[in-house]
Amino acid sequence: MPFATSLALLLPTPAFAHASDRGHVLLLPTGYYVAGGALAVAASFLVLALLPSDFPDRFWRRRLPLFAFGDGARTVVSLISFAGFAILVAAGLFGSRDPLSNPLPLAIWTLLWVGLVLLQGLFGNLWSWLNPWYGPWRVVSRLFGKRKIVNRKTWRPPAWLGCWPAFVLFFAFAWFELIDPAPDDPARLAWAAGLYWLLSFAAMLVFGYRDWSRRSEFLTVFLAMVARFALLERNEGERNEVERIEVERNEGSRLSLCWPGAKLGNAAPLSLSGIAFLLLALSSVSFDGLSKTFFWLGLFGINPLDFPGRTAVIGVGTFGLVLTFVLLAAAFILAIVLGQHLAGSRHSLGQAAGLLVWSIVPIALAYHAAHYLTSLLIDGQYAVAALSDPFALGWNVFGTADMQIEAGVAAGAGSAWWLWNIQAGVIIIGHILAVLVAHGLAWRLHPRPAGAALSQFPLTVLMIAYTVFGLWLLATPSVG
Repeated sequence: MPFATSLALLLPTPAFAHASDRGHVLLLPTGYYVAGGALAVAASFLVLALLPSDFPDRFWRRRLPLFAFGDGARTVVSLISFAGFAILVAAGLFGSRDPLSNPLPLAIWTLLWVGLVLLQGLFGNLWSWLNPWYGPWRVVSRLFGKRKIVNRKTWRPPAWLGCWPAFVLFFAFAWFELIDPAPDDPARLAWAAGLYWLLSFAAMLVFGYRDWSRRSEFLTVFLAMVARFALLERNEGERNEVERIEVERNEGSRLSLCWPGAKLGNAAPLSLSGIAFLLLALSSVSFDGLSKTFFWLGLFGINPLDFPGRTAVIGVGTFGLVLTFVLLAAAFILAIVLGQHLAGSRHSLGQAAGLLVWSIVPIALAYHAAHYLTSLLIDGQYAVAALSDPFALGWNVFGTADMQIEAGVAAGAGSAWWLWNIQAGVIIIGHILAVLVAHGLAWRLHPRPAGAALSQFPLTVLMIAYTVFGLWLLATPSVG
């Protein structure tokens, strides 16, 4: 991905912008919303502090069994996904140059990066079936007689490498989306996506599908983290991850209904690289909103009403992307250190931070939903239409090529009102759920009620501040 991005920078191309970025100023009583959101998060902390000590464990353990199923079709689904990906890359190279009629930018930036992430957060790890690497990897491994490819002891990434490859690749992805002059240009995006698939597939053949996808392929790592928030839980039975990959049919898999965020309560502590990865996922979306505000542009003497284009702010954008991550990471670590000190904890900073960072997942998912809601509503329609005619040849494969795009769902004062309320509500609920998750995780570190409550106080303050910041981002004037 970094190589693809660097190569893309050398290509002369016009600058495109995401089609549905907000271009209006809200004239709503946002001060009341901000104050109410902050108070809601603070109240949730106080209520949880007064509840019985066994409440978090009893709350998260509740499950409603649904049905069992096997993995027999997983390879087929992945191969279909790979075929669709190949068609999209071809459409990017040979189809229309208009990012609103070419399906590749719409599929990646809207259907994948917005739609699939939200579905993953609701229903679980759909990506384990839909990713375009698993099926081809199984086919190649069978053709070459390497049925035990994931069990081999050579060419495995060293343990100390952790999730750092995924962190670097996610940063490159965020940079390409937010700072590159033309991330929506179909040909540019096709080269980046195609090269990334090839490099990732080669790495999976060398290091093994399981090892590379679990720690180094950034989409798989990110979507697996998001899936821990989902309402559905998959019980894999007695088989471990290696067996699940090698055995095509898994009769022990069962779906259960659980509370949102319940699977975060029993998560293992993340390593330093995992902590950094999850914080980067949140900070990059936050910077996407911040980078378009009049406030941010004014800091660098840029007139937001006469925006010079992405090419003129590459340096400023790169600096801001790094700065946002550094500030969030510093604030999070400071909150953990203060909480550990207040609680008199004997746990190491790494163990406490690695466990409590899971409470970031509801916030990251809420910001993702709120920030990209408008894009999903508008660009999602363009995507449905473009998929019927991927090469702009007059096809109508799905009968949607001539559909009317309803832009009114995100335009006008009425739409602004209900969009703002939905976005604000999602952010507030996300932070409240984060407080609930953090409270449950704190009990794993501090069995004493007083210690658990005290350890969460600094982190709750940080969550309140981030709630205010998120609501301010939604309301403050920004460029279109």
